[in-house]
Amino acid sequence: MSRLSLRMRSVAAAAAAILLAVALAGVGIDLLLSRHLHRSLDNVLRRRAVEVSQLAASAPAVLTTPGSLDSPVGGTDLSVEVLDRHGRLVARSLSLGGRVLPADPLVDRAIAANRSGFASVESGGQRLRVYSAPLADVGGPAGGGAVVVAASTHDLEETLASLHLFVVGAGLAAAALGALAVALLMGHALRPLRRLAGAAAEIERTGDASRRLPEPAARDEVGELATTLNEMLASLERARDVERRFLADASHELRTPLTALLGNVDYLERHGPDQEVLDEVVADAGRLARLADDLLALSREEAGERPTEIVRLDELAREASSGRVRATAEGPVLVQGDRAALERALANLIRNAELYGPAGGAIEVAAAQENGWARLTVADEGAGLPRGDAERAFGRFWRGDRQEPGSGLGLAIVQATAERHGGRAYAEGARFTIELPALRDVSKTGATTEA
Repeated sequence: MSRLSLRMRSVAAAAAAILLAVALAGVGIDLLLSRHLHRSLDNVLRRRAVEVSQLAASAPAVLTTPGSLDSPVGGTDLSVEVLDRHGRLVARSLSLGGRVLPADPLVDRAIAANRSGFASVESGGQRLRVYSAPLADVGGPAGGGAVVVAASTHDLEETLASLHLFVVGAGLAAAALGALAVALLMGHALRPLRRLAGAAAEIERTGDASRRLPEPAARDEVGELATTLNEMLASLERARDVERRFLADASHELRTPLTALLGNVDYLERHGPDQEVLDEVVADAGRLARLADDLLALSREEAGERPTEIVRLDELAREASSGRVRATAEGPVLVQGDRAALERALANLIRNAELYGPAGGAIEVAAAQENGWARLTVADEGAGLPRGDAERAFGRFWRGDRQEPGSGLGLAIVQATAERHGGRAYAEGARFTIELPALRDVSKTGATTEA
């Protein structure tokens, strides 16, 4: 893991990217400019050789006049040598003094093969660009010979060196400016993150989920992060409140049978055996046991993993059919689930219908599949829940206004079971439904859900 901060890594990356971009641009410019300058120098040498060739053909006497070959071309000082067909010197530039241009291979090729050519050579500590071309055999001392034109590449090399220095300086300056700009930008961008980190650390220290992180004024990515984290804190606060209410409700539900049980035990201790009191003790103990079982079942459903067993809801519906409970199913209805948990959820719905439906009324259990969803429905012949109570009915310890016997956790367990299976539970009047993702034909899909 890198020990550098995000700001330093961003600055280093920006500087490196700018340096690389300038280096690539510099290499491209250097190649283009070098090619252009060398081509321009070669054109100057070629043009001077043509002039000397014309002079050798039209005025050979002028060719041998001292100084006639020393005029510069385009501001470039050139050195010229004219040789006859035997390679002997006929005329030369006065600027050469006693020096001879090192162009023997080019001269030999020009005289023997009648071919011109360029070469880069060293002479007197200087680098020269040399061009040699054959002369037409039209008479005169240089007829059939060759002309050699040379120029120093010192100015060209200085120009390229200046370009290299400029590219290096520009690259370093651009990298420094880019790094400074990124440092300032990252400092401004990370300031809200530092405030968020400080506030989050304070919340972690105090454990107070009711506090919120400061939201920056700018609605950028940092603002979205702060909003998302605050929504998460709000969700955690709601979950904590629900847990507190659950503990309070559970304590209240446990207190009543425990108080009655302790009172009856105390009575038995003081007055001896009494069948009516013993019956009440047994009833209170049974109520505590059922409440403990329901609390354990609810906890397991809320903490359980997604089940993988293949269950047929139509079979569950038919198995539940007895007495006034009638079952209907439209063919096989398959889901991926926990059979024991689904059986318990169905039993809770049937128990709820028995408690809140009309005495002796029929209870309908139906299993059906539609649009990729499998539904297990329990309906009684009663009026059902008012619209406002339909959602509250699946809350913990909710029994409605009638306060029928029971733990008040039956529908909460149904809801937790449905959610663990990737579905939901809902009520519409006297119809209570568990809706789960259905499975297609297992033999064809390998138990793949449609939803």
